[in-house]
Amino acid sequence: MTKQQVWDKLRKVIDPELKINIVDLGLVYKVTVGKKIHILMTLTSPGCPLAGMFEALVKHALKQLPRIDVDRDVQIELTFDPPWTSDMMSEAAKAELGF
Repeated sequence: MTKQQVWDKLRKVIDPELKINIVDLGLVYKVTVGKKIHILMTLTSPGCPLAGMFEALVKHALKQLPRIDVDRDVQIELTFDPPWTSDMMSEAAKAELGF
């Protein structure tokens, strides 16, 4: 499995409120593939009511990868350093949201 395969699956994870994938929103900071898949990501705000839902959505998307046990092989780390801003969004996401 490659880092690109993980990024491709993460692009299928749609933010339920904004209806844009979490990669284009700039919520995924880093993906590392080794013995485990480590995903460093953030939320739009520390008090985001959907925090628990994002972990489930990410794991569900990564289940599609071959030979992955998401409970054993995937580590999701939430950080707010740096804090998310709309500047982190892709140009396509900004256009879709009218920025």
